[in-house]
Amino acid sequence: MKKIAIELKWGIIFFAIILLWTVFEKSIGLHDERIDKHKILTNFFAIPAIIVYVLALLDKRKWLGGTMTWAQGFLCGLVIAVIVSLLSPIGQYLTHVYLSPEYFPNVIALSVEQGEMTQEQAEAFFNLNSYIKQSMIGAIMMGAITSAIVAIFTRKKQA
Repeated sequence: MKKIAIELKWGIIFFAIILLWTVFEKSIGLHDERIDKHKILTNFFAIPAIIVYVLALLDKRKWLGGTMTWAQGFLCGLVIAVIVSLLSPIGQYLTHVYLSPEYFPNVIALSVEQGEMTQEQAEAFFNLNSYIKQSMIGAIMMGAITSAIVAIFTRKKQA
């Protein structure tokens, strides 16, 4: 457990930031009156996500004694992504049952109104089970990509 203590810490921090971001989105109306802007503005989450990965990999490098290979950084980030993926069903449940239960009906209505999907397609896509699967897969995919890139900049050879 001590070997992945850094990854566990940063996975939990990342998960907490996801929840805070969701509260922020809800508070500025992206789950209801401004839901038409959600698809674009939610992508700005990439900024805090990258910052967290940079801080996590720098923390891991410090824990490793000040040096870290790209592979070590990538593996660290990948473990964080797996932890976030495992926590994501909890986040989706909290979000869509307690924080923003109106999100799915609102996004379904918007998608149908804009002609992007039929009612049946929208209901099949915008629901808790679908979002849990999407968030778990997305956490690993985006975490792997982010880790691969951030590890390039945080690696450090022995002096």
